[in-house]
Amino acid sequence: MPKISDRGFTMPPSPIRKLAKYADAAKLRGIEVLHLNIGQPDLLTPQCGIEAVKQFSDSYVSYSPSAGNLSLRKKLANYYKQANIDISYEDILITTGGSEAICFAYYSILNYADEVIVPEPFYSNYYGFTTETGARMIPVRSSIETGFALPQIEEFEKALTPRTKAIMLCNPNNPTGYVYSKNELEQIRDLVKKYDLFLMCDEVYREFCYDSPHYSVMNLKGIEENTILIDSFSKRYNVCGIRIGALISRNKEVIATSLKFAQARLSPPSFGQIAAEALLDTPADYLRTSAQEYKERRNYIINELNAIKGVRSPMPKGAFYSIVELPIDDAEKFCQWLLEEFEFEGSTVMFAPGNGFYTGKKLGENQVRIAYVLEHDKLKKAIKCLREALKVYPGRTIEQ
Repeated sequence: MPKISDRGFTMPPSPIRKLAKYADAAKLRGIEVLHLNIGQPDLLTPQCGIEAVKQFSDSYVSYSPSAGNLSLRKKLANYYKQANIDISYEDILITTGGSEAICFAYYSILNYADEVIVPEPFYSNYYGFTTETGARMIPVRSSIETGFALPQIEEFEKALTPRTKAIMLCNPNNPTGYVYSKNELEQIRDLVKKYDLFLMCDEVYREFCYDSPHYSVMNLKGIEENTILIDSFSKRYNVCGIRIGALISRNKEVIATSLKFAQARLSPPSFGQIAAEALLDTPADYLRTSAQEYKERRNYIINELNAIKGVRSPMPKGAFYSIVELPIDDAEKFCQWLLEEFEFEGSTVMFAPGNGFYTGKKLGENQVRIAYVLEHDKLKKAIKCLREALKVYPGRTIEQ
């Protein structure tokens, strides 16, 4: 039998989805699975996006331009101007979700064996996207002790090699919920300028900052040609399934090169673009209300988690995630055990094992990522499940 590719062999499985088969089996047994493993919010999608798709009246569904519909790009540029990010529609490439935007950027700036420096823990798919290109991800570790603040800039400088091509950030951060300050970003700016690197930043959760305003890398002075912004409609408007994202850069060569990859895949989703363009008319109250709801969920679940003996979670500053340290021997075994062997009052809870958000095999072994995307009653039920599970889990490290 022919062998699969080396690339396929080294491609990591998703820690967010790898236990899905156990969740499916639990549901077949009649157990309610409380999904805190995945960033799929339960807030209502604005009806304007759904209605726009319903009102589609063309006699056939055509390809769009490879860069995305011009009307969407122009409208999106106006959204950024309102967010104090001054760009033109020509700086925007519409993509199939933020994931494709990252891939196009990586394909455009990275050669085989080039290196991308990323604060760790990181969104797990960054590692997969880097693997696809044949490049290497170089982690610079942040710590739960500091709330996952940006590592010291000296640590980034130590990680530099002749193969270093870019620094990748996520702000607000997935999986930690940390929000990088203007001062922290300016330190990265100075490093990028000194070594002439690319700076990529995933700002998908821009609207969800709870304790201080968001500062975009697009507003960093002096590295305009070095900066690439990744964005998505998925979480902002709770439309994960429309798969519309954007690659934004003032670097014309980056946009032109990315467009060649976009042409090779033909076009982004037509109905997704129709929905996305309509969603940009969503009243600002929707985003403010969403942010307030997530903040209340954050306050509840983080306080409840820290009240459990041996559990530790920093207070996230943005997004709707947190890395949580548990008094257990192995988070992946624990997460699988929750789905296969545990239930409390007909329910169990699903987390994403923490080791999938690190490169080192032993890192994150007693951590999970939670996504506080469920309404209050379900979060309350999830906390009860976790508290009871920790009392009986065979691999617990302390007695509850």
